[in-house]
Amino acid sequence: MDKLGYTAMTAAARTMMSLQVQANNLANVNTAGFRADMDSAEAVAVEGYGYDSRHLVTTRGVGVDMRPGAAMQTGRPLDVAIAGNGLIAVETATGEAYTRNGAMQLDADMTLTIGGRAVIGDGGPIVLPAHDRIEIAPDGTISVLARGEQEMAEVGRIKLVNPPAIEVSKRLDGLLGRTDGRPFVVDDAVRLQSGYLESSNVSAIEQLTTTMSLSRQFEAQVKMMKAAEDLSSAGNRMLRGS
Repeated sequence: MDKLGYTAMTAAARTMMSLQVQANNLANVNTAGFRADMDSAEAVAVEGYGYDSRHLVTTRGVGVDMRPGAAMQTGRPLDVAIAGNGLIAVETATGEAYTRNGAMQLDADMTLTIGGRAVIGDGGPIVLPAHDRIEIAPDGTISVLARGEQEMAEVGRIKLVNPPAIEVSKRLDGLLGRTDGRPFVVDDAVRLQSGYLESSNVSAIEQLTTTMSLSRQFEAQVKMMKAAEDLSSAGNRMLRGS
């Protein structure tokens, strides 16, 4: 009975963690550029005398689903979507981070930002001059028609990277980063689509189906814990002779 209860308890805890991951994915189904979380776990033997048959389920970490989302046309010059694989580099207080969200804005200092974080170019954060028109080329090169000028001029190039998915992890702030904390190198093969935004790669139907399955598993695991408790109580009554 003790082994049954322990197995059911650890399974229920693992299922609860999976439900939290699915809930976070569903909450971001409409967040531009969001990458779905993928949880994984492993069985670890419990240390100590008498626990040879006991195993605890522990989290191996939350991975990132790097499948691209659908491109949505917006017609806005500062909106960009990555065509295929790749990431856009942004500056944070803890170093360089990355995102697939290409909804760029200009702050009061004319710095190009995404979510309030400066977009990184060849020489650091990209700062634009006062301009009447802006164009972003597929390779990330930014050209503007400055006030009072007659011709477009290049003012910077967005840093684009394309690391292997195994080297990418999700940070606490929701941005992506390198597992060892170092910055990725520029990949000239990454291409942008100006006037588009990438949707979240979360499938609402897939997440809802998984959530329903996990909920049923959790209910079954709770019933197993109750069954283990009932068996233990019955055994105790037999030992007492009542």
